[in-house]
Amino acid sequence: MTIRLYDTSARQIRDFTPLTAGCVSIYLCGATVQAAPHIGHIRSGLNFDILRRWFEHRGYDVTFIRNVTDIDDKIIAKSRDQGRPWWAIGYENERAFNDGYQALGCLPPTYEPRATGHIPEMIEMMRGLIERGHAYEADGSVYFDVRSYPEYLQLSNQDIDDLRQPAEEGITGKRDPRDFAMWKATKPGEPDWETPWGRGRPGWHLECSAMAHKYLGPAFDIHGGGLDLIFPHHENEIAQAKAYGDDFAQYWVHNAWVTMSGEKMSKSLGNSVLVSEMVKQWRPIVLRYYLGTPHYRSMIEYSEEALREAESAFARIEGFVQRVVEKAGAVEPAAEVPPAFAEAMDDDLGVPQALAVVHTTVRQGNSALAADDKEAAVARLAEVRAMLGVLGLDPLDPKWAGESDRGDDLHGVVDTLVRMVLDQREAARGRKDWGTADAIRDQLNQSGLVIEDGPQGPRWTLGPR
Repeated sequence: MTIRLYDTSARQIRDFTPLTAGCVSIYLCGATVQAAPHIGHIRSGLNFDILRRWFEHRGYDVTFIRNVTDIDDKIIAKSRDQGRPWWAIGYENERAFNDGYQALGCLPPTYEPRATGHIPEMIEMMRGLIERGHAYEADGSVYFDVRSYPEYLQLSNQDIDDLRQPAEEGITGKRDPRDFAMWKATKPGEPDWETPWGRGRPGWHLECSAMAHKYLGPAFDIHGGGLDLIFPHHENEIAQAKAYGDDFAQYWVHNAWVTMSGEKMSKSLGNSVLVSEMVKQWRPIVLRYYLGTPHYRSMIEYSEEALREAESAFARIEGFVQRVVEKAGAVEPAAEVPPAFAEAMDDDLGVPQALAVVHTTVRQGNSALAADDKEAAVARLAEVRAMLGVLGLDPLDPKWAGESDRGDDLHGVVDTLVRMVLDQREAARGRKDWGTADAIRDQLNQSGLVIEDGPQGPRWTLGPR
């Protein structure tokens, strides 16, 4: 079955046809590193990590570019407010983003270019646009003439006569208020670089057009990012790149937001939940399950209750995996995922439907365990591992192996203490003192432990918080 994706520019789901057979090129707008990431930022990285994994599972060779915007108005403002160098703030937060991506199991990008490392490419693109009549210099800044590009605003489906670009402080010399800055003339105390039009610094939109061209060429398959980037960022990227002569992206894929009380999670609203704090409260693999398993185009309304539900759902999967491994030893992932899983993933990355196949297979595996059908249980685990591998959620993957939600150093101590109590319960059951046995089990349950009686005796796991 052909992979199909919702293309924002076409406003419909389209069959995916790569520019080069067997290869997929993806450019994802990455971090603007003025502050540490919240879970809304990392959601985008997770969604496109799963898309990349699915392409690779389908046999494609994927080139995945995720840029770093390490210079912009917000970073400069933070530098001024904190009395720290702009590059120190940028690098500190770039590392925080990478820590977040890594903690939640995102594969590293093929390349991760920084904007400040590509000033020559930006100058070359501006020079070409000025020569073609699509850009002009004024007071040391360079602006894109939006009226010169007739297809402007097709992605966001707006009318140019009703358009107002977001305000840019200190911008002068525009011929039309709708024109946008590609290069901003230098100001006292701000970082700047030399250009044929004077010293200054890049505009946000120019950075991505230039970096996409450098690493993926004049045409590539997929451009991704959050819904909030459609305008002005992606619209302005398209105008620059296509007016320069590039075909640019063939598909535009946008993920939805994480919201709190119905509002987009953002630092400016003060409602962000930092990844660095969340991983102290929740297992990273549970956070990945929570953020990565809803459909990428659906909003996620943040709540602790929803996180607890995700924790419980993943615990059911993980418990099955552990039981089969205890019974049968190591089980390798199957070479192929079940057809229903593949069908869901091919249909616009239908992770919720694919996850339903995972849970169905887990139930079948548990039934096989209950019937002492070791062969069937092993077969189901092989399928589950293959599916979880695509989603980046395989608890037996070296990335996650040994991870504990309460600390590995305490597991042995807790296990010894629980075993002592379970031995007392078994002794009570042996003398048919069911009241004492049930009381011990209930006490353990109240302590947050789940006790399961099986052919090899009782086993304990941590229950949902």
